[in-house]
Amino acid sequence: MVNNQYTISGVKEIIGAQGDLVHDDIISTLLTDSRRITLAGGVLFFALSGRRNGHEFIAEAYAAGVRNFVVKQAPEIKLTDANFLVVIDVLSALQALAKYHRERFNIEVIAITGSNGKTIVKEWLYQLLAADKNIVRSPKSYNSQIGVPLSVWQMNDSNDLGIFEAGISQPGEMDRLEAIIKPTIGVLTHLGTAHDEGFGDAAQKIYEKLKLFKNCKLLIYNYDQLMDYKDAIGSQQSFTWSRNFKQADLHVFSETVIKNSYCLRANYKGKGIECLIPFLDQASVENAITCWATLLASGYSAAEIGNRLEHLHPVSMRLELKTGINDCSVIDDTYNSDIHSLEIALNFLNQQNQHKKKTLILSDIFQSGLPDDVLYSQVADLIRSKKVDKLIGVGEALQSHQEYFDIPEKFFFADTAELLNNLLTAGFKSETILIKGSRSFEFERVSRALVQKTHETVMEINLNAMLNNLHYYRSKLKPGVKLMAMVKAFSYGSGTFELANMLQYNKVDFLAVAYTDEGISLRQAGISMPIVVLNAEQSAFDKLAEYKLEPVLFSFGLFDEFIKYAQQNELTNYPVHLKIDTGMHRLGFETAEIDGLCELLADNKYVKIISMFSHLAASEAPEHDEFTQLQINRFKTAAAQIESRLGYQTIKHLSNTSGISRWPSAQFDMVRLGIGLYGIDAAVPASDGALQPITSLKTSISQVKTIAAGDTVGYGRKGVMQKDGKIATVRIGYADGYLRAFGNGVGNMLVNGIVVPTIGNVSMDMCMLDVSGVDVKEGDEVIVFNHQHRIEQLAAQIGTIPYEILTNISQRVKRVYFYE
Repeated sequence: MVNNQYTISGVKEIIGAQGDLVHDDIISTLLTDSRRITLAGGVLFFALSGRRNGHEFIAEAYAAGVRNFVVKQAPEIKLTDANFLVVIDVLSALQALAKYHRERFNIEVIAITGSNGKTIVKEWLYQLLAADKNIVRSPKSYNSQIGVPLSVWQMNDSNDLGIFEAGISQPGEMDRLEAIIKPTIGVLTHLGTAHDEGFGDAAQKIYEKLKLFKNCKLLIYNYDQLMDYKDAIGSQQSFTWSRNFKQADLHVFSETVIKNSYCLRANYKGKGIECLIPFLDQASVENAITCWATLLASGYSAAEIGNRLEHLHPVSMRLELKTGINDCSVIDDTYNSDIHSLEIALNFLNQQNQHKKKTLILSDIFQSGLPDDVLYSQVADLIRSKKVDKLIGVGEALQSHQEYFDIPEKFFFADTAELLNNLLTAGFKSETILIKGSRSFEFERVSRALVQKTHETVMEINLNAMLNNLHYYRSKLKPGVKLMAMVKAFSYGSGTFELANMLQYNKVDFLAVAYTDEGISLRQAGISMPIVVLNAEQSAFDKLAEYKLEPVLFSFGLFDEFIKYAQQNELTNYPVHLKIDTGMHRLGFETAEIDGLCELLADNKYVKIISMFSHLAASEAPEHDEFTQLQINRFKTAAAQIESRLGYQTIKHLSNTSGISRWPSAQFDMVRLGIGLYGIDAAVPASDGALQPITSLKTSISQVKTIAAGDTVGYGRKGVMQKDGKIATVRIGYADGYLRAFGNGVGNMLVNGIVVPTIGNVSMDMCMLDVSGVDVKEGDEVIVFNHQHRIEQLAAQIGTIPYEILTNISQRVKRVYFYE
């Protein structure tokens, strides 16, 4: 990037590091994740300690070509041609370097914080101001202690405005972010309950957030929200807006819906002004008012702002992974196009291993602030480093710079219409396709052409929520404890390779499946990490060995059969796992059988015992804690006896999801994370907010009918209208996994935010809802379950457990995977 190049000796002085330098390299790129190395030249790797210890990945970064590191301690392995800057705290060093870099630029900087809407407001301000300013902004939602310094590092001499968001989760964090951003203008978005758990109360959280603005010359906020916090605002100039109080600078007094837009009328400086917002939901309206106020406070005319607000575009903050035509996978990012979001999307593309071939459909990139030759040279370098196999470029700028792209297959089109007319020319088959375009190119038409047409009922899986849950459980583990992720039963109904790819990328130690064919599917999708088969079958030993899957041996019969197979096929030291029954009484060698098992294991050259484990029967239940402790003791005894006979150490594991939460003494060498990965743990109350449900099941209304009192609904005439009203038929039935037990008012769904009951029996492909008194129409979205209407509630309605609900969702229900 332009003008943010430092010598490594200069960086050493800025961050106050120790250590001898081998060579005085030029640093232009800061890196905190060894998996995201684009070009190793000019990279400075910060070995952060947090959820994972960055020092463990120095060798990986070094192998990729990185030669400059900021560390807390130098590695034991001598890397004589690398520079190691040793500091007391690596994160503080990263922040100090970003702070120094920020101080070089005397430009206007807008800082945004709040509980909700930070990223939307940031992106909308970018849309509204980009015509006049060369803007540097936070990529996606980079607003953390790590994300903010990485965002600020992007600043260069071509910028005349910065827009950065800042988020905190506990006291003391905002002072550090304020020192890095040094905002001149502050914007406060909606204050809600997000991240409340890190603070003593809501007031403490607000006071901490307002520290971001302590040196601003101007603060823009909702007058209503800070009425009780005047002492924390400071003496800087303020610009306020309100829907309730006339004393606000911008008083919004009228709100009406006109077709598909929201008309706002307000008083400003004694005059009436208005604007039209192309959104109807209240969150978007509030965010738009915040942007309206910001532009008024910045001196733009009411007429100009109204014109710009009317053309606001939705902000897509997530990548969508969908099933495509011709055995393809499609990553849909059709509304974002800048080089930073391109790099994020290409990293996600590289996580996908289900197809060897990786394809990028890319439009021209607008408003980058760089000359086209510099911009597309950088784009070409980025695409080359990510090993994209096929590029489809759309737009005049890409066409005129096509010689920059040295790629095995490449096609260039003047516009989207030409691409659609020649779509077959590109020959899409068995590849992962990333669609990345500026909004004006309308790449949603390309997405529709490439995505497989399926059932309208959709199960959405939030991969960021899954990673949040993974990190939550990792934070509970003692140093060195490994983690096995359970992806059996189609990952509890949530997918196969899509989740496994994320888990492999985030370096879990093992995956576990129930049967051999599940493991084969993962191998065929490019999963290379160790996969354990919990219920291996003799008939599948050939496939198990062919695909390098690791069986669990749980009985003498299965043990004998596998040894015979190994002998016949001349296998030695084949990795296997032993299951011990300590009281679950499902599968496993009983404790009375350990002596006999030891005899079989003695000097057995055919198998190598990788791990031993057992399963806790009631780890979530305090009333059974005595039995859980008994299981732990039994396992310790059996494992010690077996290891003594083996003559070597194995990985020992006992804890399941609830065991991780409630039994730290039972972690041993590894834990097995199952339903907790998907946001459900009986030992962690949903009210804690620590876990995030990763799945949402959505459908839509096919038809709305007016029904008279006494009329019946559905098969068997089981549903009877008690009074005149309406029913809505929705596109989900028991063939989709919405069980018949939910019928006749037992179950309910969310329609336009209102809970409505079922009426009548659930049919194979549809069911009916009583929507009397609710404003609904055909095509409206219906929520079967999500983070608000939780799956635990559905399970309680029919007296079952969330596992059964999840694993019953039919394969005909389309899965769409989101990643922010």
